[in-house]
Amino acid sequence: MYYIFLAHGFEELEAITVIDMLRRAKIDVRTVSINDKIKVTGAHNITINTDLLIKDLSSKNIDGIILPGGMPGSTNLKNDSTLTKLIFENFHRGKLIAAICAAPIVLAKANILQDIQATCYPSFENQLTGAIISDEKVIIDKNVITSKGPGTAINFGFELIKYISDDLNAKSVINGMLVNI
Repeated sequence: MYYIFLAHGFEELEAITVIDMLRRAKIDVRTVSINDKIKVTGAHNITINTDLLIKDLSSKNIDGIILPGGMPGSTNLKNDSTLTKLIFENFHRGKLIAAICAAPIVLAKANILQDIQATCYPSFENQLTGAIISDEKVIIDKNVITSKGPGTAINFGFELIKYISDDLNAKSVINGMLVNI
Protein backbone atom coordinates (compact mmCIF):
# COMPACT_ATOMS: atom_id res chain seq x y z
CA MET A 1 0.00 0.00 0.00
CA TYR A 2 1.22 3.49 -0.88
CA TYR A 3 0.45 6.40 1.42
CA ILE A 4 0.27 10.12 0.68
CA PHE A 5 0.73 12.12 3.87
CA LEU A 6 -1.12 15.42 4.22
CA ALA A 7 -0.67 18.26 6.68
CA HIS A 8 -2.50 21.56 6.88
CA GLY A 9 -1.10 23.83 4.17
CA PHE A 10 -0.29 21.08 1.63
CA GLU A 11 -0.11 22.02 -2.07
CA GLU A 12 -3.41 20.79 -3.49
CA LEU A 13 -2.25 20.53 -7.10
CA GLU A 14 0.63 18.24 -6.14
CA ALA A 15 -1.46 16.04 -3.85
CA ILE A 16 -4.57 15.66 -6.00
CA THR A 17 -2.66 15.18 -9.26
CA VAL A 18 -0.60 12.35 -7.80
CA ILE A 19 -3.56 10.70 -6.05
CA ASP A 20 -5.59 10.89 -9.27
CA MET A 21 -2.82 9.49 -11.47
CA LEU A 22 -1.98 6.62 -9.12
CA ARG A 23 -5.63 5.63 -8.83
CA ARG A 24 -6.05 5.79 -12.63
CA ALA A 25 -3.10 3.38 -12.76
CA LYS A 26 -4.95 1.04 -10.34
CA ILE A 27 -2.27 1.53 -7.67
CA ASP A 28 -3.57 1.14 -4.13
CA VAL A 29 -2.96 4.54 -2.55
CA ARG A 30 -4.41 5.99 0.64
CA THR A 31 -4.28 9.49 2.09
CA VAL A 32 -3.08 9.99 5.66
CA SER A 33 -3.62 12.98 7.93
CA ILE A 34 -0.76 13.74 10.30
CA ASN A 35 -3.27 15.68 12.42
CA ASP A 36 -5.86 14.32 14.84
CA LYS A 37 -8.71 14.82 12.33
CA ILE A 38 -9.31 13.34 8.88
CA LYS A 39 -10.07 16.78 7.41
CA VAL A 40 -6.95 18.52 6.16
CA THR A 41 -7.00 21.96 4.52
CA GLY A 42 -4.52 22.81 1.79
CA ALA A 43 -2.55 25.98 1.12
CA HIS A 44 -5.37 27.32 -1.08
CA ASN A 45 -8.23 26.47 1.31
CA ILE A 46 -9.32 23.21 -0.33
CA THR A 47 -10.26 20.66 2.33
CA ILE A 48 -9.66 16.93 1.86
CA ASN A 49 -11.10 14.08 3.92
CA THR A 50 -8.20 11.67 4.28
CA ASP A 51 -8.59 7.90 4.43
CA LEU A 52 -6.94 7.55 7.83
CA LEU A 53 -4.95 9.20 10.60
CA ILE A 54 -1.22 8.65 11.03
CA LYS A 55 -1.83 7.20 14.51
CA ASP A 56 -3.92 4.41 12.91
CA LEU A 57 -1.30 3.48 10.30
CA SER A 58 0.58 0.21 10.59
CA SER A 59 4.14 0.52 9.34
CA LYS A 60 4.11 -3.16 8.34
CA ASN A 61 2.08 -2.63 5.18
CA ILE A 62 3.86 0.44 3.79
CA ASP A 63 5.18 -0.01 0.26
CA GLY A 64 5.82 3.68 -0.21
CA ILE A 65 5.55 7.13 1.34
CA ILE A 66 4.65 10.11 -0.86
CA LEU A 67 4.74 13.74 0.28
CA PRO A 68 3.21 16.72 -1.53
CA GLY A 69 4.82 20.08 -0.91
CA GLY A 70 3.23 23.41 -0.15
CA MET A 71 3.66 25.77 2.74
CA PRO A 72 3.18 25.55 5.60
CA GLY A 73 2.34 21.91 4.80
CA SER A 74 5.94 20.85 4.26
CA THR A 75 7.03 22.46 7.52
CA ASN A 76 4.18 20.71 9.32
CA LEU A 77 5.23 17.36 7.81
CA LYS A 78 8.86 18.05 8.75
CA ASN A 79 7.90 18.72 12.37
CA ASP A 80 6.02 15.42 12.75
CA SER A 81 8.41 12.98 14.45
CA THR A 82 6.19 9.96 13.74
CA LEU A 83 6.39 10.70 10.02
CA THR A 84 10.15 11.33 9.94
CA LYS A 85 10.68 8.05 11.82
CA LEU A 86 8.48 6.20 9.29
CA ILE A 87 10.47 7.75 6.44
CA PHE A 88 13.82 6.77 7.98
CA GLU A 89 12.72 3.18 8.68
CA ASN A 90 11.08 2.63 5.30
CA PHE A 91 13.98 4.16 3.38
CA HIS A 92 16.31 1.65 5.03
CA ARG A 93 13.86 -1.16 4.20
CA GLY A 94 14.16 -0.20 0.53
CA LYS A 95 10.61 1.13 0.28
CA LEU A 96 9.71 4.01 -2.02
CA ILE A 97 10.14 7.48 -0.53
CA ALA A 98 8.90 10.34 -2.73
CA ALA A 99 8.53 14.09 -2.22
CA ILE A 100 7.78 17.11 -4.40
CA CYS A 101 8.27 20.88 -4.12
CA ALA A 102 9.26 21.88 -0.56
CA ALA A 103 8.57 18.40 0.86
CA PRO A 104 12.11 17.05 0.26
CA ILE A 105 13.01 19.09 3.39
CA VAL A 106 11.13 16.38 5.29
CA LEU A 107 13.47 13.77 3.80
CA ALA A 108 16.44 15.86 4.93
CA LYS A 109 14.97 16.01 8.45
CA ALA A 110 14.59 12.21 8.35
CA ASN A 111 18.31 12.08 7.49
CA ILE A 112 17.98 9.99 4.31
CA LEU A 113 19.44 12.30 1.66
CA GLN A 114 23.15 11.73 2.27
CA ASP A 115 24.74 11.33 -1.21
CA ILE A 116 21.29 11.03 -2.84
CA GLN A 117 20.54 13.09 -5.96
CA ALA A 118 17.47 15.20 -5.26
CA THR A 119 15.54 18.18 -6.53
CA CYS A 120 13.00 20.49 -4.93
CA TYR A 121 11.47 23.94 -5.17
CA PRO A 122 14.53 26.17 -5.75
CA SER A 123 14.27 28.25 -2.57
CA PHE A 124 14.49 25.07 -0.43
CA GLU A 125 17.64 23.60 -1.98
CA ASN A 126 19.83 24.89 0.87
CA GLN A 127 17.81 22.77 3.33
CA LEU A 128 18.52 19.43 1.61
CA THR A 129 21.41 18.52 3.88
CA GLY A 130 23.68 15.88 2.37
CA ALA A 131 21.87 15.73 -0.98
CA ILE A 132 23.42 16.14 -4.39
CA ILE A 133 21.19 18.89 -5.81
CA SER A 134 19.85 18.49 -9.34
CA ASP A 135 17.91 20.91 -11.52
CA GLU A 136 15.90 18.14 -13.23
CA LYS A 137 12.09 18.07 -13.05
CA VAL A 138 12.13 14.63 -11.43
CA ILE A 139 15.06 12.68 -9.99
CA ILE A 140 15.11 8.99 -9.09
CA ASP A 141 18.05 7.85 -6.97
CA LYS A 142 17.86 4.42 -5.34
CA ASN A 143 14.40 4.28 -3.72
CA VAL A 144 13.99 8.08 -3.51
CA ILE A 145 12.00 10.13 -6.04
CA THR A 146 11.94 13.93 -5.81
CA SER A 147 10.41 16.61 -8.01
CA LYS A 148 10.57 20.42 -8.31
CA GLY A 149 7.03 21.72 -7.75
CA PRO A 150 3.45 22.25 -8.95
CA GLY A 151 4.45 22.52 -12.61
CA THR A 152 6.12 19.10 -12.47
CA ALA A 153 3.33 17.23 -10.65
CA ILE A 154 2.26 15.27 -13.74
CA ASN A 155 5.89 14.33 -14.46
CA PHE A 156 6.20 13.24 -10.81
CA GLY A 157 3.03 11.13 -11.03
CA PHE A 158 4.24 9.57 -14.29
CA GLU A 159 7.59 8.57 -12.78
CA LEU A 160 5.86 7.21 -9.67
CA ILE A 161 3.64 4.98 -11.81
CA LYS A 162 6.66 3.75 -13.81
CA TYR A 163 8.55 3.00 -10.59
CA ILE A 164 5.64 1.25 -8.86
CA SER A 165 4.10 -0.45 -11.89
CA ASP A 166 5.58 -0.26 -15.39
CA ASP A 167 6.12 1.96 -18.43
CA LEU A 168 3.03 0.67 -20.23
CA ASN A 169 0.73 1.52 -17.32
CA ALA A 170 2.30 4.99 -16.98
CA LYS A 171 1.95 5.69 -20.70
CA SER A 172 -1.65 4.49 -20.66
CA VAL A 173 -2.48 6.93 -17.84
CA ILE A 174 -0.88 9.97 -19.46
CA ASN A 175 -2.36 9.12 -22.86
CA GLY A 176 -5.80 8.99 -21.23
CA MET A 177 -5.10 12.39 -19.71
CA LEU A 178 -3.99 13.77 -23.12
CA VAL A 179 -0.56 14.63 -21.73
CA ASN A 180 2.67 14.55 -23.74
CA ILE A 181 5.74 13.81 -21.67
